Amino acid sequence: MRIPWFGLALAGTTAFFIVVLFGPYVIRLLTKLKCGQTVRSDGPKTHQSKSGTPTMGGLLILFGITAGTIAGLGGNWSYNLIWTVFITLAFGALGLLDDLLIIVFHRSLGLKARHKLLGQVFFAGLFGLYVVQSGAMETLKIPYFNTHLAFINPVLTFLFVVFTLVAMSNAVNLTDGLDGLASGTTLIAGLAMGILALVQGEMSLGIFAAALAGACLGFIWFNAPPAQVFMGDTGALALGGALAAIGILSRTALFLPIIGGVFVAENLSVILQVLSFRMRGKRILRMAPLHHHFELGGLAESKVVVRFWVVSILLALLGLAGYKIG
Repeated sequence: MRIPWFGLALAGTTAFFIVVLFGPYVIRLLTKLKCGQTVRSDGPKTHQSKSGTPTMGGLLILFGITAGTIAGLGGNWSYNLIWTVFITLAFGALGLLDDLLIIVFHRSLGLKARHKLLGQVFFAGLFGLYVVQSGAMETLKIPYFNTHLAFINPVLTFLFVVFTLVAMSNAVNLTDGLDGLASGTTLIAGLAMGILALVQGEMSLGIFAAALAGACLGFIWFNAPPAQVFMGDTGALALGGALAAIGILSRTALFLPIIGGVFVAENLSVILQVLSFRMRGKRILRMAPLHHHFELGGLAESKVVVRFWVVSILLALLGLAGYKIG
């Protein structure tokens, strides 16, 4: 197996520099257009000072990923890569609409949850049809075992793809609550999933993952506390969709719950909090998602973020250790 080192390096560095170089101009434009974040009134009180910080910075990430992928591969795009870019941009467009509604109507919520979910399912469904028709995911690598899970029912394949895309997209979106948290954890998960894609022979997806990591690193340049810009749903929904697409098309989607364990924990924390309150009338966390629980427990925001990064690195290594050649 020949690793395209030059393409990987070019994709990552191009994505990084695109975001860093154009970041100040985009931030000024978003500020001029008054695209400020409306902070939830029921969130941590310390976050009220962030109100008005430019959002929709995910546009920078999307431009960086696209430019980096083009630089790393030129015009040699596989169908798998085309569909990965499609789902990333489609989820990004859905998030952009959500962010615009928040800005226009000056509220903390944009699209209604059911409308957002409907949009996610629609785009994920198109992606699922491609996966079923192309046979791109007839098997899945099983972590820690030198064997594969075979999909013999196209309906189950379709449902698995849709669920994975929607779940990961929403999980990354829930993680995007502290400065640098979603971009840092996605950077780490993206690198790990890119390595898995490479060893699975999906070179174009590996280069896409390198561009994703480079764009996230560039975004941290401006999103590190105190953040100059937020990615918004434009970035968060897109990044979750991108991670899921890499896993699905490289046949390593079963590694996502391990490598993306932070996203899974954030998602579960919200589900368990809601269920507990509805069934028992009590909350199990100070506040959901999970990062707010630790923040309200007295940890500084930056410390919560760095510790989540550390956990993400450990989970990424744990996931990679579960790959058996064969």
